[in-house]
Amino acid sequence: MHAYIALLPLLLLTGSGPAAAKAEHFRIDPVHTRVAFQVSHAGFSNPIGSFSGSSGELDFDPDNVTADHVDVHIPIATLNLGDSAWQDKILDATFFDAKKFPEAHFVSTHVEKTGETTYTIDGMLTLHGVSHPVQLQATFNALKRHPLTFRRTIGFSASGTLKRSDFGMNSWSSLVGDDVRLLLEIEAQKAGTPDDHELSSEAHDADKK
Repeated sequence: MHAYIALLPLLLLTGSGPAAAKAEHFRIDPVHTRVAFQVSHAGFSNPIGSFSGSSGELDFDPDNVTADHVDVHIPIATLNLGDSAWQDKILDATFFDAKKFPEAHFVSTHVEKTGETTYTIDGMLTLHGVSHPVQLQATFNALKRHPLTFRRTIGFSASGTLKRSDFGMNSWSSLVGDDVRLLLEIEAQKAGTPDDHELSSEAHDADKK
């Protein structure tokens, strides 16, 4: 007993005490996760492009924001602009240079809770061979059992801005804007196989709603 009391301050600091909460670990769902962007087209419009097939991991603890973390890989060749010829031009060395840099990668460095369901996520985005800090404003949508897969699933919506010139993408500055708006819809499923206790517990919670 005396030994435990002596160790208690250390346990509290390290988060390894019996009451310490643990972040849940999720894997990004590539089907229901989409990364989109808007950029000015000569001032006439702000068309939307999107990337599909993202992968990665997400850690979330609603009671301990310091444990929250996201790591997302975005395959550049999945770009969809609604026109194959325009996509080929944006994917070539003029802009994304997708053959040389096939992937974008975002890793969070700091997460701050700003409201009941809102967060600010600071992270490092690697794009076009350049790493630069990016900040996202995220809204927590849900954390519950998925009605079809019965897997514990989490979802966020997020937005942010960046300058393409920060990533060495400077071509056609008179036609394509420098300021880029990011739009992200992220869905992730709890890693591992759900056990009977998890399924029965979440089914009971769903029945009460």
